[in-house]
This record gives sequence, structure tokens and C-alpha cells, in this order.
Amino acid sequence: MSFRHALFATALCAAVGAMPARADLLGNLKSQIGGGNAGTGLGLPSGLGGGSGMAALGLPAIGGDTLSNAAGVIEYCVKNNYLQGGSAQSVKERLLGKVGLAGAKTQQDAGYQSGLVGMLKGSDGSSFDMGRLQSQLKEKACDYVLKQGQSLL
Repeated sequence: MSFRHALFATALCAAVGAMPARADLLGNLKSQIGGGNAGTGLGLPSGLGGGSGMAALGLPAIGGDTLSNAAGVIEYCVKNNYLQGGSAQSVKERLLGKVGLAGAKTQQDAGYQSGLVGMLKGSDGSSFDMGRLQSQLKEKACDYVLKQGQSLL
């Protein structure tokens, strides 16, 4: 065996030996950023709509004090075709009603206005710019906001 063949064989063995570790590393990285294989059809973790997957994306928790913002984000999602209008509009209106905002009052509400441009505010004071996400993830994030809004009604 020539030196060149021996070097190639050594490199090949090293690469094959490292494959499981690289695969595990890649799998861990995918799961941390929302690229696992279970549940959603997009290769995203099944928990994406319920919290753990969304938390991995950095989406804040929605609470009673951020309902007007969630309503604004829902409107942002509808206008950008990430949510269908019917049920999403109903949830938006019910959220606004719950906090006593209707019509012109929404123009004066900072939370609602920031939601209209895709800025999601969390009940812990954190925020997340929906514009940072790719389209498929925006759809999932919008579904998350809609479901969280529904659960708070």
C-alpha cells in the first residue's frame, strides 16, 4: 500500500468514526432551532404550537396583559396571509373586546400598534420581531399566537 493510499484510508476511517457524533450534533442543533422531525409536517418539533418549540425560536409567552398586542399580531398575520381571516378575525375582535378596545381606541394602544408591524410582546416584558422568521416559521408562529389568544378568552 502506498503512502497516499494509507493516508486516504486513515482519513476515511476517521471520517466514518466521527459520523455518529456529527449526526448527533446535527440532530441536537436541529431540535434547538426547530428542525426536528416530529409532528408538524415541516420538520419542526410537535411542541412548536404549544410553547417549547416556540420558546426555542425566542417567542415570548402571551398573557392577559398582552392581549391587545396579540390581537395586533393576529391582524399582522392575516394581512400577510399567514392566517386565514375568518376565525382569526373573530379571535382578534374578542381579544380587543376583552381589554375594552374597539375601533378608534386601537389607534391609541401601543401594544396593538406594535403587533400590527409584527412585534410580539411577552407578558414578561420581552419582545420578538416576527419579521426575523422565514415564511414557514411565521405561519407556525402566527398559529401559536392565535392558539394562545384563544386560550386566554
